[in-house]
Amino acid sequence: MDVPSEYAGKIIEVFGSAGGEMTDMAQREEHTHLMFKIPTRGTMGLRTRVLNATRGEAILFHRFLEYGPYRGDISKRKNGSMIAMTNEKSLAYALDTLQTRGTMFVGPGEDCYEGMIVGESAKEGDMVVNVAKAKQLTNMRSSSADKGILLTPPVTFTLEEALEYIEDDELVEITPKSIRLRKRLLNANDRKKAGKQ
Repeated sequence: MDVPSEYAGKIIEVFGSAGGEMTDMAQREEHTHLMFKIPTRGTMGLRTRVLNATRGEAILFHRFLEYGPYRGDISKRKNGSMIAMTNEKSLAYALDTLQTRGTMFVGPGEDCYEGMIVGESAKEGDMVVNVAKAKQLTNMRSSSADKGILLTPPVTFTLEEALEYIEDDELVEITPKSIRLRKRLLNANDRKKAGKQ
């Protein structure tokens, strides 16, 4: 891999989290040439992470080197998932309150179902959320009644990114119109029972 020298540290970190081992490093004017040995399973989604870390300025090449022993688990994401609790369309009011607790994968007006992953929590552990919670209508006025809702655009995944993102208890669902993430067990009670076993 060739990267601008300012990004070399980030690239070493990205490869380290994917089970890579640096074998060579050479400085060439404004660029750094890095060589790594990495398990094939560690390359899943690696290209996207490298391009994000270097703002698209990396040149990456890989080839098969050898069969080797199992090198241990590759680090997974630390944050939990936000999981929809009902089969309803998502509402802007609900997403506005949820986006303060993590990153959303759905926008307003999207069909959601129980067990669907609608976002990534800012904390560890999964969180069951209501994406269809509507604003309560009363005849009392409040100081925040006329506040406009500003939503951050939802994160969308390519197939490769979705496969790299999911955990062991999650699945990628592909339809002609979308790529969605879901829990293997859709019902929250079934997930709790499975967790106890």
